[in-house]
Amino acid sequence: MKDGPDISITAALIGDPAGANMIMALMSGHSLTMGDLAAEAGVTLSTASAHLAKLESADIVVSRKEGRSRYFRIAHPDVAHCIEALVTVSARAGHLRSRPGPREPAMRHARSCYDHLAGRIAADLFEDWIAARVLQWRGEAACLTRKGREFLIDRGIEIATLESGKRPLCGTCVDWSERRHHLGGAIGAAVLTRALEKRWAVRGRRSRAVIFTALGEKRFVD
Repeated sequence: MKDGPDISITAALIGDPAGANMIMALMSGHSLTMGDLAAEAGVTLSTASAHLAKLESADIVVSRKEGRSRYFRIAHPDVAHCIEALVTVSARAGHLRSRPGPREPAMRHARSCYDHLAGRIAADLFEDWIAARVLQWRGEAACLTRKGREFLIDRGIEIATLESGKRPLCGTCVDWSERRHHLGGAIGAAVLTRALEKRWAVRGRRSRAVIFTALGEKRFVD
């Protein structure tokens, strides 16, 4: 007897090449129009519309209408976590996509994993916070310590507000380029938001790269 959700339906939608390209474009954290996503997938608007309708019905993406355009984004953080895990498995298996030009070094250094920071700078941060006991492992889960709570409050992150939400404070992803953990969850999202608000970094206009200024990276690391 087969019980539980049928993962084959969701997997098929994510695994479709056009759908996968559109989902990967949305992993930048940007909201994109159907035209943007059609261009990313290399398909016509009508084909993109059909794919997006299926992705939306499966709660993988959501959309909102603004003026004459409809903007799409990843529906939930757990969808982004799933995609990042698939990227890690695909990279390990050697299923790589060629990417042109200088984006790759920037993507490896710092990029968005939906709404939190990934790449070398994020993996280094996670390891530093474990070493400094801002975070600690409890089994396979990373948790905020009492010292960490005070540390983050001192740096302007409102932990009480994050705790009032439904999202776990800490989550971890195995970073696909670093093969080390980086921090997700509500705190991971707050860290990226803080870096952007402080203008230490900006999001790439059409990619997942997060671009730090030299001074901004120094202040972020400090």
